Amino acid sequence: MMTSVPFDWLCPDWPAPPTVRAWTTTRTGGVSTGAFAAMNLGLHSGDELARVAQNRAILAEHMHGARIAWLEQVHGAQVVTAETACAAAAPPQADASVATTPQVACAVMTADCLPVLFCETSGRVVAAAHAGWRSLAAGVLEATVARMAVPPQTVMAWLGPAIGPQAFEVGEDVRRAFLAEDADCGAAFVAAATPGKWWADLYALARRRLARAGVTQVYGGGLCTVADKTRFFSWRRDAGRTGRMVSLIWTIS
Repeated sequence: MMTSVPFDWLCPDWPAPPTVRAWTTTRTGGVSTGAFAAMNLGLHSGDELARVAQNRAILAEHMHGARIAWLEQVHGAQVVTAETACAAAAPPQADASVATTPQVACAVMTADCLPVLFCETSGRVVAAAHAGWRSLAAGVLEATVARMAVPPQTVMAWLGPAIGPQAFEVGEDVRRAFLAEDADCGAAFVAAATPGKWWADLYALARRRLARAGVTQVYGGGLCTVADKTRFFSWRRDAGRTGRMVSLIWTIS
């Protein structure tokens, strides 16, 4: 597994096969300014499109020829093949992709939602999922594991930077959405001072979902996008005026 990445971008700390490449970008390395400084990769963020295009070009320079399968994320559980996404005239509406072809990168953009990267032990199949609370509750992680079409015990997952449990206050509707499907997930919610509000732990919820899908090799977690303004974009911290990071995974052979 490659450990050297551009700028201060994150490289998953997991025992992935040597053919697997993966990282998550940070705010460092791009040309955007103001609230979007500097490596904003989101076309629909409110940033100048020319600057986003420059940032994507900078990203492409570090991909060593790998093509990026961009998605139009809709907070659901739809999973597509990265190969199809790359060939499409426009990014497909989906919140996860799976790749079996070398040099085709699965990619998800986030700014508080949880990015989850997957690979299996042979290094032939990789995937990426965008797990905000809606897509997480809808089963995007389980759908991604199923689409990988390999035994779940051979799959490992890495949880990237997301809004942490001390920052993610939600209403009763969110808690009920998870409890309706998993009655034992209550420990992932801690009552807030405001009646009817809860502090939600996306990392704990994701780990439960993955375990129930048969994935027990889970790494990462614990980096809060809200808490680290220097390194991460955060939708909630910055009241929606912020950039987007991207988490990518691909194989080289």
